Amino acid sequence: MTEQKTEYGYGKAVRCEEGEFAGWYHWNHDPFETGSGPFYMRREDDGTYLSAFRAAEKHMNGGGSIHGGCLMTFADFALFAIATDEMGEQMGVTMNLSSDFLGGAKAGALMEARGEVTRGGGKTIFIRGMITADGKPALSFTGIIRKFSKR
Repeated sequence: MTEQKTEYGYGKAVRCEEGEFAGWYHWNHDPFETGSGPFYMRREDDGTYLSAFRAAEKHMNGGGSIHGGCLMTFADFALFAIATDEMGEQMGVTMNLSSDFLGGAKAGALMEARGEVTRGGGKTIFIRGMITADGKPALSFTGIIRKFSKR
């Protein structure tokens, strides 16, 4: 996959130039997230952010359905994508991530996350969202991000 570094949101992101997610972005500075995904994001025409990835065999549990830990890792990625505009140039940490499992997914499913900032404007950002698998609800989540400045 050809990649080009660019500024996107509050930090450096990589733009994919080919493949299914050409034109989408991902952060490549988190080894766990990169190894778990990669997960992608893009800004939609309405200004919101959509996150996505294609479920693969490496994302499945022993029962052949998407692993709950994978869904929660993707939800954590989506928190920061959804909060991109609120984050500005600041860094942040996840203070809370709560989720409800709603359905499974098999390898090959298109996983998407959408959501909204329910409260922002300060150092603490509250987000809620939904992950779908081929358009069917898989996980609902809420989270809290705490912003901090680079030192």
